[in-house]
Amino acid sequence: MASVTSADVAREAGVSRTTVSYVLNDTPGVSVSAATRERIRAAAARLGYAPSAAARTLRRGRSDLVVAVLPDWPTGPVIDALLDHLTDVLATRGLFVLVHHHRDSRDLADLWRAVTPRAVVGLAPFAPADVAAMQRAGIQVVGSREPAGDGTPADGDGFDRSQRGIGALQVEHLAAAGHTRVAVATTGDPRLRRFADARWAGAREACRAGGLAEPVRATVRDDEPATDVVAAWRAAGVTAVAAYNDEVALAVLAGARGARLAVPGDLAVIGVDDAPAARVSAPPLTTVAQPVDAQAEHLAAEVIAALDGVEPPPFPRDPAYVVVRDSA
Repeated sequence: MASVTSADVAREAGVSRTTVSYVLNDTPGVSVSAATRERIRAAAARLGYAPSAAARTLRRGRSDLVVAVLPDWPTGPVIDALLDHLTDVLATRGLFVLVHHHRDSRDLADLWRAVTPRAVVGLAPFAPADVAAMQRAGIQVVGSREPAGDGTPADGDGFDRSQRGIGALQVEHLAAAGHTRVAVATTGDPRLRRFADARWAGAREACRAGGLAEPVRATVRDDEPATDVVAAWRAAGVTAVAAYNDEVALAVLAGARGARLAVPGDLAVIGVDDAPAARVSAPPLTTVAQPVDAQAEHLAAEVIAALDGVEPPPFPRDPAYVVVRDSA
């Protein structure tokens, strides 16, 4: 089926193609009656026509697209909410967000050459060669800092500081409830290593600061009960578990039931993300909610600052917070 063009809309509305262009692209300084504008928009809607992004780019000399590049991460409630909010904020500046799952440098290069975005936002650092190539093409790059050479999070990165803070917050909540022997249930997904390592580092720092024993760490699958791991932890004197996220925490809760342990009487459990399932688990899951809206607004502010040529704002200090339910 042939695509609908502005000429089709012009015929449907009984006006010139130029008038269609003026109306659908909101061209300033052009006098078109309200009735004609409504007739053109109605015709475009009936035919399913939208102005071409490529045509807008050629006409304006710039694109109105911002590409948000996701690494090869599994998506979840936090990423979904962040992208939704980022899209809403940038829309107020007439910018549209295109989400791209990044696989390799060639894949990314093919994308930005095809869509010519005004900016590219990385939710994880880009390779230096990718950054240089995009900047040479006049594309603003946000989120380009690299982790340290050994693969650990960079000390100066606000994102990684926030992730360490999540691990620390979990331990601090458990310690305040009287727990002195804590386990960390982490994820084995290599795509999430940066998050997991930062949260583990934060949990260890909080244990040291609070005079608790060094925490133990084990990988827990999120698709089966962690019965054996929970039983081993309990035998080692563990009374509380800080889980990587709510999905891992639910596997720990299932494992506790399998090991015939009461939660939180025998084993307290705290997750991360405040996913919908956390509210209806048995027992309802205590969890850490992240400041997703603040993080999305920060990313949007970084994009706008880059486009305006001004200094970007500092990383938000809006803290994550504990949502207390029955599990801890």
